[in-house]
Amino acid sequence: MILKKEESNSNGTSVAQGGKFKMIGKTMMGLEEVLADEIRQLGGTDIEILNRAVAFQGDMLTLYRTNYCCRTALAILKPFAEFEAHNEQELYDQVYNIRWEKILDVDCTFMIDSATSGDVFTHSYYAALKTKDAIVDRFRKMFGQRPSIDTESADYKFNLHIADTHVTLLMNSSGDSLHKRGYRQAVGMAPINEVLAAGMIKLSGWKCDSHFFDPMCGSGTILIEAAMLANNIPAQYYRGGRFGFKRWKDFNLGDWKSVLDSENRKIGEGDFDFEIWGNDIDYGVLEQAEKNLQFAKLHKDVMLFHGSFENQKPPEGRCMIITNPPYGERIKIEDLNAMYEKLGDTFKRLYGEERVVWLISSDFEALKHIGLKPSRKIPLLNGSLDCRFMKFELYEGSRKNSSGGRRDEVPNQ
Repeated sequence: MILKKEESNSNGTSVAQGGKFKMIGKTMMGLEEVLADEIRQLGGTDIEILNRAVAFQGDMLTLYRTNYCCRTALAILKPFAEFEAHNEQELYDQVYNIRWEKILDVDCTFMIDSATSGDVFTHSYYAALKTKDAIVDRFRKMFGQRPSIDTESADYKFNLHIADTHVTLLMNSSGDSLHKRGYRQAVGMAPINEVLAAGMIKLSGWKCDSHFFDPMCGSGTILIEAAMLANNIPAQYYRGGRFGFKRWKDFNLGDWKSVLDSENRKIGEGDFDFEIWGNDIDYGVLEQAEKNLQFAKLHKDVMLFHGSFENQKPPEGRCMIITNPPYGERIKIEDLNAMYEKLGDTFKRLYGEERVVWLISSDFEALKHIGLKPSRKIPLLNGSLDCRFMKFELYEGSRKNSSGGRRDEVPNQ
């Protein structure tokens, strides 16, 4: 278990007294419901499922808490302006009329991330450029100088969203994407995104009530996300406090410290009396996993094994098995179909005793060679790759549908 972080005193008046406002939590395709559940548990209300996003209501404490704790959020956005614009000039004028001096200072840096749809604004980059021009022109007229653009580490990150003629401007309260947890000190050739790894664990239904095993663990992302969940470690515990909202004019240090204190106090609570194991055939990548685990101080919570997946049994007893095998995209396998067939044979031979296996892959042809019928198939994206997250329920002994007697098709692509 992880020791509790020392508590610190918090000062300042809560900005939460200012009332609730709308926020948008961005996530990956297929993780919307999972994120909605997380936000609900953290105090968000009026939750609405969107495409790769979740809209909700909350106060500044909710904004701080969702940034710090949500495992499946990529960013928490705060809308602050909405209007109609039927052409470029209207967009410029509407943006110019916003009181930007109340939001940022002239010596700050900012950037604009834009997305457009419809027939009016067909080039997102040009819409962002007109928005930038309106902001800097207002500052130049009012103060004789202007804030600068910084596309790498801007003080303020704004999102511009245009659907036909409806324009929404949002502040990115997270800054860098929330998948950048901070614990990765070394990575393999094809590391899985941290948000996707956490989402897969949540989708599997694992409640930290059994052992956990990743037979092809790579640099350990799935293992670390499982260990963080088992130890109640907030998603951004290792991030180093880097959040966009800390640069906002209404940032309240006392409220932020109160969130840190209340959430960090939960670390190590509960009784997780099970094992978390990882295995990989590549010794070099296992060393990377060990380095990441040591940085996160989770090396005593996770046991690593070196060897081929078909020779490593999971822990005895109830066990959740989740893995991200090679797809043949970045890690080349000489015969991927044969490797997946070996996976299925290993599941049947070593993974009985009513265990559950989940795996993600974008190679639909190779998935056919596992030889087991999945009980669930969830579409997910791993980067730009269209994937299926598939559940296989295993049983001791043989059954007609799971003993390898027939090989079932995966879903339509």
